[in-house]
Amino acid sequence: MALSSHEGPAVPVAPPPAASDPSIGDLIGEIGQDLSQLVRDEIELAKAEIKQESAKAGKAVGMLGGAGYAGHVVLLFASLTVVFALANVMDPAWAALIVTALWAVVGAVLYVTGRKRLRAVNLKPEQTVETLKEDARWARHPTS
Repeated sequence: MALSSHEGPAVPVAPPPAASDPSIGDLIGEIGQDLSQLVRDEIELAKAEIKQESAKAGKAVGMLGGAGYAGHVVLLFASLTVVFALANVMDPAWAALIVTALWAVVGAVLYVTGRKRLRAVNLKPEQTVETLKEDARWARHPTS
C-alpha cells in the first residue's frame, strides 16, 4: 500500500485493482455455472444408477414371472393327480368335477377378498395434497 502525500497524518491508500482480478459479478457467474454443471452431473449419475438398477429389477421380475408360471403348472399337475386319485374310488367325471369345484371356491374367495382390499385403497396422496394447500395459503399470505 502506498501512503498519500498530502499534509497531515499518513493515510494508507489502497492500490487500484489489477485488471486481471475478476469482479464480484464474474465470481457469482462462475459459481452459478459450476453449480449448474454439478447439478447436471448429479442428474446424469442418477440416470445411470436408475438404468442399472432397472435392468437388475427387470431380470428379477422375469424370474418371478417364470416362478409364477412354474407354480401354475405345479398346481395343474397336482390337480390332475387328485383327479386320478379320486378316480380310483369314483367315476373319473365326478372326480374332475369335485376338483373343479374346489378350485372354483378358491377362486371366488380370492376374488372377493381382493375386491374388498382394492376398494379400501386410496390412491390420492392425502398428505401431499394437504401440504400443497398449506403452501398455497402461505404464498397468498406469507406474513400470517
